[in-house]
Amino acid sequence: MATFFSRLRMTLDMIKFEHSVFALPFALTGALLAWRADRFQTEGLAWKFVWIVLAMVGARSAAMAFNRLLDAGIDARNPRTKARHIPSGLLSRRFAWGFTILSAIAFVAASAALNPLCLKLSPLALAIVCLYSYTKRFTSFSHLVLGFALGIAPAAAWIAIRGSLDAGILWLTAAVTLWTAGFDIIYACQDFEFDRDEGLFSIPRRFGIAGALRISRLFHTGMLACLILLSMSFQLGWASWCGIAVVAALLVYEHGLVKADDLSRVNAAFFTVNGWVGMVFLMFWAADILYF
Repeated sequence: MATFFSRLRMTLDMIKFEHSVFALPFALTGALLAWRADRFQTEGLAWKFVWIVLAMVGARSAAMAFNRLLDAGIDARNPRTKARHIPSGLLSRRFAWGFTILSAIAFVAASAALNPLCLKLSPLALAIVCLYSYTKRFTSFSHLVLGFALGIAPAAAWIAIRGSLDAGILWLTAAVTLWTAGFDIIYACQDFEFDRDEGLFSIPRRFGIAGALRISRLFHTGMLACLILLSMSFQLGWASWCGIAVVAALLVYEHGLVKADDLSRVNAAFFTVNGWVGMVFLMFWAADILYF
């Protein structure tokens, strides 16, 4: 049993479990917007939020573990990632596969607990979040696929609350897609030389690091535009606009941390700042939805 929990702890460390916070605030915002559209009359709301969180964690855990399994050979050849758990032998592929399958089952079970449409769409959602792992083998725009994998979360949360989809929430899907793609481009700049030598595809490899950082800024500008259109679509108030302003300031700070000739602060830009983006966004938008 001690060995099992040790392996489980290593698996959670491998998939960076704590980074579930990236997309979760946007999923919860989607759920709150759906509750507002339902005139705050949704039955069993507390349990729906519990199942939404469990579904989010299950889907992300399955996708991340699958990614680590699929990329284990590539990671072993990359000086930056060769110490990861599977390439280094700290964690067996068998245990990682078991964790992936159980996480996927947990996601489907949580989807079933929400409503029939969520259950029907759960295989498609799993296919989308796992597809990303293949894309860097054939397209430079794998970052957008990863973005969309996270971007479907708020739309899925809307469906979880209302049992149907409203086009307005797709502005939040677009925003999360562009936000994620933007910060993933920054992170991928670290592997520019490795991707080039291995024949892998990425925006930094195709456009160079300086060009990639410009594209990342463009994506993040697009994210802010989508948030503005989302706020207007749902006729939200001043708190939502304050949230957008703070997110904009955080993104400006993030891009100030990285330069084409200095990537030493990529981890701060990727992990720390983006964790704050999601939490700050949820705080302001929840206040607007619930109190203003």
